Amino acid sequence: MSFELLLAGFIMAVGLAIAGTGTHFYQWRIGEQAMLRFDGKTWLHMLGHLFMSFVCGPYIMLQMGWKQEDDGTLSLGSVLLSALVAFGWSFITGLFFLGIYIAIFP
Repeated sequence: MSFELLLAGFIMAVGLAIAGTGTHFYQWRIGEQAMLRFDGKTWLHMLGHLFMSFVCGPYIMLQMGWKQEDDGTLSLGSVLLSALVAFGWSFITGLFFLGIYIAIFP
């Protein structure tokens, strides 16, 4: 039972690390804020934004949860909900990239 829990934590850590790295790399190379979006000038541009949103989504969700309210406080519900979504999403992202890694390097 503890092995499965550690494996799930490892998969989430890999997904969150890839999301954070991808977000900062995207913002560095493109020069604009990474956001969850699927718009674009062309069809290929739209697919690029969609892929970026999938890969960088967990990190972006964590950042969205830490936004302050108008009076300068944090909403506990917003923080908990964004953390729940972000860690679930990072599990899927980590599973995707670890699956690719294991498929290429058995």
